[in-house]
Amino acid sequence: MIEDREPIRVALLGCGTVGTEVLRLLQGRPEEFAARTGAPVQVTGVAVRRLHKHPNVPEQLLTTDAAALVDGDVDVVVELIGGIEPARSLLLRALRSGKSVVTGNKALLAEHGSELYAAADESGADIYFEAAVAGAIPLLRPLRESLAGDRINRVMGIVNGTTNYILSAMDSTGAGYSETLDEAGRLGYAEADPTADVDGFDAAAKATILASLAFHTRVAATDVHREGISGVTPGDIAAAKSLDRVVKLLAICERVVAEDGTESVSARVHPAMIPRDHPLAGVGGAYNAVFVEAEAAGSLMFYGQGAGGEPTASAVLGDLVAVARNLVVAGKGPRESAHANLPVQPMGATPTRYHISLDVDDKPGVLSQVAATFNDNDVSISVVRQAGRGEEASLVVVTHTATDAALKSTVDKIAGLASVREVVSVMRVEGEPS
Repeated sequence: MIEDREPIRVALLGCGTVGTEVLRLLQGRPEEFAARTGAPVQVTGVAVRRLHKHPNVPEQLLTTDAAALVDGDVDVVVELIGGIEPARSLLLRALRSGKSVVTGNKALLAEHGSELYAAADESGADIYFEAAVAGAIPLLRPLRESLAGDRINRVMGIVNGTTNYILSAMDSTGAGYSETLDEAGRLGYAEADPTADVDGFDAAAKATILASLAFHTRVAATDVHREGISGVTPGDIAAAKSLDRVVKLLAICERVVAEDGTESVSARVHPAMIPRDHPLAGVGGAYNAVFVEAEAAGSLMFYGQGAGGEPTASAVLGDLVAVARNLVVAGKGPRESAHANLPVQPMGATPTRYHISLDVDDKPGVLSQVAATFNDNDVSISVVRQAGRGEEASLVVVTHTATDAALKSTVDKIAGLASVREVVSVMRVEGEPS
């Protein structure tokens, strides 16, 4: 009988928005969780910073001594503190003592994932982290398990709800970045300090995790090229619209195959124009979506709520059920897979496309000068469009694929041409043939 089994004892570190939901759902449906795991699931303690901030948590569960809770008589540590320390030290402590871990800490995994995986391997403990990327969307487990026998070539997605809300609002209203960010803050879509979101740090940490899982390679946070959205202007949004495109902040992780057959991994986060008929283009508001391209499975898209207490708690509880099942049957979850050990390609060597908008002099020969500069740098032009007269004269160029370094060098040289008054905007183009 399930009720006769020893309970799975859980230590909960952190009881903010997500932790509160995890505790509420566990305590509200104990019979369901026992049936799903094969044993009762019991929260034995909740570590918080300030006891008086949690009046709805039973007093006997609360503690400010997270280390003592981890060292106590528990089987699973659920970490929802966030940040690097003390989360790193507490989880290493748990794993080294053989206690399994569930975490949603993307920054910690991006910076210290290999250390945590090594500790888990050494002790035989599990480490699950579905909530670290894309909230409620079941994404990491498919990459880690369901697609483990396939060859993934590309993972491209919208993995930050704040920036997606801002860019979606700019597209629909024509408003500027600053006023849209202010509105996002008023509506609760942006933090008081939105730096991690709008400067791309959050998405880059998630890209680190996605690339590591997809390509069986250890990718560090410092390997991921990162650009935020603060430089995106209404002019960029309008330019995208004129070409039937939309601007999104994308996390892009891909397998790059050189002409000699050698492979590497590219991981980057930046704004980009994508066609309006691309599956990711219609993802609006604070939602997340990730597009996976695999050799045998083909194209797959994962879509849903990427943040929030209840959606993220769903991912945490899914991991907790998996860990508890493993404990009941004396099994183990998937381990780190870094066997491919592919090199990470620097951004300068990564093939990309650009949309470039130029203010130019209205006189003969300007187009030929600009085209010659592209040609001199071995960058092929896909589309060129000339518009306006006099002070309103402009050129729009869309390139074929070339290395990012070559494209940047080309833009720098174009900016120095006497006939080019200003390089108005430069944005990468993704999601369509090169």
